[in-house]
Amino acid sequence: MATAVTAVSAKNAGERPRALWRNRSLGKIVLLAVAAAILVPLAIAKWHNGTWPGALTVNLTEPLGKATDWIIDNRDSHPLFLYFFGYVSNAVVVSVRAVYLVLLAAGWAGVTAGAGLIAWRVAGWRLAASTVIAFLACGALGMWVPTMQTLALMVIAVLASVIVGALLGLAAGLSDTMYRGLRPVLDTMQALPAYAYLLPVVLVFGMGVPAAVLATVVYAAPPMARLTALGLRSVDGGVMEAVTSLGATARQRLLSARLPLARKELLLGLNQTIMMALSMAVIASVIGAGGLGDRVYQALASVDVGAALAAGIPIVLLAVVLDRVTAAAGERMGSHDRAPAPWKWGVVALGTVVVALAARFMDRLDWPDSWVANISTPVNDAVDWMTDHLYTGVPYIGGTADWAAHFTTGVLNPVRDGLTWLPWWSVLLIVAALAWLIGTWRTALTAVLAMAAIGVLGVWKPSLDTLSQVIAAVLVTLVLGVAIGIGAARSERIERLLRPVLDVFQTMPQFVYLIPVVALFGVGRAPAVAAAVVYALPAVVRITTQGLRQVDPAAMEASRSMGATTWQQLRQVQLPLARPALLLAVNQGVVLVLAVVIIGGLVGGGALGYDVVFGLAQGDLATGLVAGAAIVCLGLMLDRVTQPTQRRITTGKEA
Repeated sequence: MATAVTAVSAKNAGERPRALWRNRSLGKIVLLAVAAAILVPLAIAKWHNGTWPGALTVNLTEPLGKATDWIIDNRDSHPLFLYFFGYVSNAVVVSVRAVYLVLLAAGWAGVTAGAGLIAWRVAGWRLAASTVIAFLACGALGMWVPTMQTLALMVIAVLASVIVGALLGLAAGLSDTMYRGLRPVLDTMQALPAYAYLLPVVLVFGMGVPAAVLATVVYAAPPMARLTALGLRSVDGGVMEAVTSLGATARQRLLSARLPLARKELLLGLNQTIMMALSMAVIASVIGAGGLGDRVYQALASVDVGAALAAGIPIVLLAVVLDRVTAAAGERMGSHDRAPAPWKWGVVALGTVVVALAARFMDRLDWPDSWVANISTPVNDAVDWMTDHLYTGVPYIGGTADWAAHFTTGVLNPVRDGLTWLPWWSVLLIVAALAWLIGTWRTALTAVLAMAAIGVLGVWKPSLDTLSQVIAAVLVTLVLGVAIGIGAARSERIERLLRPVLDVFQTMPQFVYLIPVVALFGVGRAPAVAAAVVYALPAVVRITTQGLRQVDPAAMEASRSMGATTWQQLRQVQLPLARPALLLAVNQGVVLVLAVVIIGGLVGGGALGYDVVFGLAQGDLATGLVAGAAIVCLGLMLDRVTQPTQRRITTGKEA
């Protein structure tokens, strides 16, 4: 008996090293350690300093400056600009101006009535009433003309985004080759901050409406393309076989089966495109888009919180109305198969025309000045009171400025100093380890090359400064988001209370989040991080809640039957089984935080965001383009480091 036990023990002891070797994570770590043992001494011998070596830096200022000068000098003479970009620019200007003139000709009454009737037609009378109230509020805040400017730009940008996205999605939905080629491009584009799209179009089209519209199209088209392809590729195979057996041609199968069955995904793509277009149209005010975004940008530049809020409220109202109306239209079309009633569209057109003509005959096209409520003065008075009473010196708790200062000195500065203290090769090793452990060697290679490209561009320290802000904001977001998500997952009441708040926060454009943080904390890196946390928090809360609620009830019941406490169920059952959702929450939190941290350059965030703003404001496109390229690389690296492979998402096992 003892001999048998000894033999079994020896066999198990012999299998342990083999089991450890078969562990893929351990194997990856061993390979990285071997590579580091070979490469790090060579790097130290070659470059003794821990900062990024100057020999590995490429100075792009001169070539980019020459390219910029060539483009500026040839905009009015080169055939490429005269016969292609010039026509595109003119078409955009004419289209936006035409829509804007139509809106002005309809007057405030005609536009409000038309918007309300369209909302009634597609979403019901409740949302129609909300739409009318929202447009009236825009006028009451004295922002009617800027609202119409933003709306005109939005109409053209959304139309172009939907056309481009639908065509790409159609090609990807019908062709496997196109789908495989387009998917990584769309993944990368959706992971990049909005600011990264501004500089290339400014370089080609200059500052103004054409650049703003085209940047918006590039930013807003990917969700339409992705969801169109998803809808076409997820059509029931049995239905397609039945249609094919009836002798339908490829075109007939597309028009009669694929597109109708993908209707819900198409409307969801339209909803996402509209929301992203509005967000980008507001951000594009930095490059001359005008409208509400320009009012917010100018107010923030002068730290006029009242004026910024007066322009920010209409942006939020537009976002909420557009989101609710398009989402309700999608639900209606997805749940009802009855034929549309054409007479209702006739009522919409007739009602809009009648109201617009009545306003014209009564000489009431412009919003009356006597109906404008000035909120800038009381808001600025409130901000002044906060500055005097809440910024500092509050007994026991301190003030908001004190909190910002403590967060800067206690969190942001140590994280930044720690990152800049690390040798450059150790940063690359950490990136490689994180990306390879969570993904594949291709993921790790992409992340390392993206991070190395930042050093080659010569913006290593500003990028690490931006990265420190992202890390700090993500940590705060995850702590708050996971805690709130756990509470919402365990309590229906908490989830019901949170749902409308999260809905509103998720529809607000990024730019708007800067207004309250400036009012509360002033300017600096801490306010930029605070805005990023508030912007990313709703997504993290929703994903965490959904992941915990989707845990198999049988597993929960089994743990309860074994006497597990609530804390044990959460720690040992729910969180491990919800791991894919939590990883997705981390990824989305990182991507969303980076987007706002970059915009935080407008309120003193510094680093790469400041370089982009400086390049745009001063016409120094070389500085701006280098910073923009670094933002692209940083976003790509962060996305790859936090994006698990499909196998890990679906099975929870190591890839």
